[in-house]
Amino acid sequence: MKLGFAVALGASMVVATAVPTFASPDAPVIALTNAYFGNTWRHQMVDAFEAAANEAKANGEIADFITMNGDGSVAQQNSQIASLILKQVDVILVDAASETAVNGVIEKACAAGIIVISFDSIANAPCNYQLNFDFEGYKATQAEAVFKMLGDKGNVIQVRGVKGSAPDNSIFNTQQAVLEKHPDIKVVATVYGQATASVAQDAITNVLPSLPHVDAVLAQGGSDDVGIAQAFVQYGGEYEGHMPIIEGGGGTDFVKWWAEENAKNGYQTISMNTTPGIGGAAFWLGLSLLKGADAPKMMIMPVATVDESNLAEYAKLPGGQIISPSLFAGLGQGQPSQQVRHDCLADQHVSRTRHRWCVRLLIPPRGGRLGQQPYCRTPA
Repeated sequence: MKLGFAVALGASMVVATAVPTFASPDAPVIALTNAYFGNTWRHQMVDAFEAAANEAKANGEIADFITMNGDGSVAQQNSQIASLILKQVDVILVDAASETAVNGVIEKACAAGIIVISFDSIANAPCNYQLNFDFEGYKATQAEAVFKMLGDKGNVIQVRGVKGSAPDNSIFNTQQAVLEKHPDIKVVATVYGQATASVAQDAITNVLPSLPHVDAVLAQGGSDDVGIAQAFVQYGGEYEGHMPIIEGGGGTDFVKWWAEENAKNGYQTISMNTTPGIGGAAFWLGLSLLKGADAPKMMIMPVATVDESNLAEYAKLPGGQIISPSLFAGLGQGQPSQQVRHDCLADQHVSRTRHRWCVRLLIPPRGGRLGQQPYCRTPA
């Protein structure tokens, strides 16, 4: 008998349940190793995974599941994946600490016959499936929108995300590429916010007194947006009633603050965010692959966007969350939906074949299934 367990390192929580010694496609074990657990986004992602896993377990589709949350280090995640290989789980879902540094142990998992899916913060081991977001595309769009609001001139702060993660590197490089096209936009400070409200707030608070007037903040999401806003609110002075344009990352607390500022003085920005419901989507994808579904190796999830056209509706959502269709299907009702239903369209341009792959992951109320015609290929 081996144990399936949920571990939140740094949170002092261990939950263990019995799991059969040998899992099988008829009664598989699906595991999540999440490298970082320090922000709202990651908590919601894990919740989405566990909601899907508990539903599948109740329906007899899996024997059990394992959740491992880490401290952000590569060493710890490598150790977690190695332990999951020894446990002979069927599927390992990886929200990775590094795009490259966990590849060796992922290759070992693949060699052991385990399906590996990295998602959100992906790993680029060739054997693993990647369920990702188009960080480059949406962050370029968001930065361009902010620069247009600025009139293509001004001082900005860049707030980076989780150190060493693929999203942080991708978003930062994208922002740098956009900045090169706008020479009158000047970066006056770059700080790490760890995609976390409290860390971002402290980082901005520490540098703000030494900076010239700041016109905008390029952020990364997670929950950094509201922390950035609070730093400027507390600083006051020239920013009172004249806040910089802060990129929103889908935090409902930020959206509520934005709506209040908009009502007072017409404040505008744009919020775009990756959706933590990907944790549930990754689970159902893994289960479907285990049952023999065919999927492209690379898949792209959609992002959520808030602008002036839908600000009032999104401001009705409960605070303390990240906007995600899987949790907020009841938009405008002030409560998360009780059923998890998330339509995820994934488009991946594959230059070698000049085709667009798309996968439709339907997560209906009674449990997730790939759609009747889940995969399509259309000319790019």
